[in-house]
Amino acid sequence: MALALSLHDVRKSFGKTVAVAGVTFDVEAGRMFGVIGPDGAGKTTTLRMICGLLKPDRGQISLFGADPWVKRDVATSSIGYLSQRFSLYGDLSIDENIAFFARAHNVPDFAARRTRLLALTGLEPFRSRLAEKLSGGMKQKLALACTLVHQPKLIVLDEPTTGVDPVSRREFWKLVAEFLADGLTIVLATPYLDEAERCSRVVLLSEGQVLALDQPGALQRSGHRVVLEVVVTPPRAALLALRQEYGTDAVQLFGDRLHAHVTGEGDEAVIRRVLSGAACEVRQVRRILPTLEDVFIEKLAVSRRGESVGVEA
Repeated sequence: MALALSLHDVRKSFGKTVAVAGVTFDVEAGRMFGVIGPDGAGKTTTLRMICGLLKPDRGQISLFGADPWVKRDVATSSIGYLSQRFSLYGDLSIDENIAFFARAHNVPDFAARRTRLLALTGLEPFRSRLAEKLSGGMKQKLALACTLVHQPKLIVLDEPTTGVDPVSRREFWKLVAEFLADGLTIVLATPYLDEAERCSRVVLLSEGQVLALDQPGALQRSGHRVVLEVVVTPPRAALLALRQEYGTDAVQLFGDRLHAHVTGEGDEAVIRRVLSGAACEVRQVRRILPTLEDVFIEKLAVSRRGESVGVEA
């Protein structure tokens, strides 16, 4: 499949702070690619270089065959960018905001395109409402419509659902799925690993470095350790007890249950013994398929120990 985007050994520093340290990945046209990591991982800096807003210190970026820093016209016409912060004009209506972005991109006769986007996003009944009067979910839908009005071939979503309620978040992803089905290429940056599972491939970043690069399912099967889910009361006391046994990085709390990264053999008995000694009631211990968060934690722990993290091309 043709590549929409390619990064090779891309690096960027701000003074002595290394934001991106040798990132390499390809994005196939018509697919959704995830750039995943916590705050400070280098996600936004990477996206800004992709959009041609920052020049890499070294390395190459190819956007539909062109360098986005050198060929600004290619970046402007090919990319739609949706940031995590609402950046539209609150004193303009929904209609006026879309019209503004259409004219900024020199889109002729955009009325039909605007009407279709409003219908798809469910905003058509509110087209005269001022943007500042919209709910958080509606603002993101409007931002998406403005991003797509010039019909870009690739859209960059920079943490698009941060601060959005669960219902609006679900509706937003339904819209994204429709545009993806139409052949749009999407690059998504998110700290939410459940959103990353929607992507065809993901790169896991930490402190500007690549921890892993692969399909989400392949990453979930790539772990070298077994993950045991422990349903226990009280969970926080159990967390402290198991971390004393296995180490801080090996045990994580998820609501009323724990995920313990173990070798697998005999560990269920060890867990039950440790938690019994800590006066915790164990309701269930079972082996589960690691989540992407489990994978990220394991890769991060391996990286901190200075071992190979097994990055795939």
